[in-house]
Amino acid sequence: MRVLLTGGSGFIGSHIAILLLERGFDVVILDSFVNSSPNVIIRIKKYLDNKDLNYKLETINGDIRDKKILDKIFIDCIKENKPINTVIHLAGLKSVYESLSNPLHYWDVNVFGTLNLLLTMKEYECYSLVFSSSATIYGLSDSVPMAEDHTISPINPYGKTKVAIENMFYDLYNSNLNSWKICSLRYFNPVGAHPSGLIGEDPIGIPNNLFPFITQVAIGTQKLLNIYGDDWGTRDGTGIRDYIHIIDLAEGHLASIDYFNSTESCLEFINLGSGKGYSVFQIIRQFELSTGRKIPFSIQDRRDGDVAKSFADISKAKKLLGWTPKRSLEQICLDGWNWQIKNPHGYG
Repeated sequence: MRVLLTGGSGFIGSHIAILLLERGFDVVILDSFVNSSPNVIIRIKKYLDNKDLNYKLETINGDIRDKKILDKIFIDCIKENKPINTVIHLAGLKSVYESLSNPLHYWDVNVFGTLNLLLTMKEYECYSLVFSSSATIYGLSDSVPMAEDHTISPINPYGKTKVAIENMFYDLYNSNLNSWKICSLRYFNPVGAHPSGLIGEDPIGIPNNLFPFITQVAIGTQKLLNIYGDDWGTRDGTGIRDYIHIIDLAEGHLASIDYFNSTESCLEFINLGSGKGYSVFQIIRQFELSTGRKIPFSIQDRRDGDVAKSFADISKAKKLLGWTPKRSLEQICLDGWNWQIKNPHGYG
């Protein structure tokens, strides 16, 4: 099979690419490199070459909003007599805070880009799609664990674009029940890194998320960790979130492709998380225990838009995909720290 992987040089995409290539899939990565580095592709190839794997990986620098580029990809693959069978669609903008200041750009890239991709897939009769959605769509509720039938109520433009795309899938699928196979995977918080230390998370500027901030504090890039509130109604007063190892998350995408092979058509919305809730203090303690590095922190006021608890009900993923996360919080800390110390300046 040949897979088109949009956004394949990003944090999540690069880990999915390795697993696909290890499994013997041909992979075409389409990426604009707006939020990622071309060095990621070099690292992927280095890892696979070291394992002496025979693989086929093609990388194209382009934007999913460019119909000409998408047409060329599908046509060239057809000419090679190896058409695109499945699309894993990760390309898009993902900063909650940036979406608040520039919402139209988010609607353009995320929603129009996905529409453009779907139109192209339909034109070339490629009807299998795995999409990167987000737990952000569940909004401010702290009713946990969150199942897929939880109230959809996003509070920012980023989350709203994900809901709009899922609604698009719903309308598309119901217009032709016999053709489309779609899994929209609602991510919680992917963290950690590939155990090789060759690829990992490399946020641009100051990290917005907890785990990369912790590793940067540990290595000295940031002075201390800000904790937003220690008076939440939780066991230790800090917010509780669901953190899933990036390899476990990536494996969920391959499980989705395997599921496609067992069904004639489908439209499924599926949570991918650890199914567990960890507080900020728990994460800090486990990181310090696993790595021997002290994490200085400062307690700040709560932020608007935060909730006390958010973690996934993953029973649907287990039942439907036969998927379950395997890696512990300790492994997350060890792999994330291994990436950080081997790449103190990221891919730069």
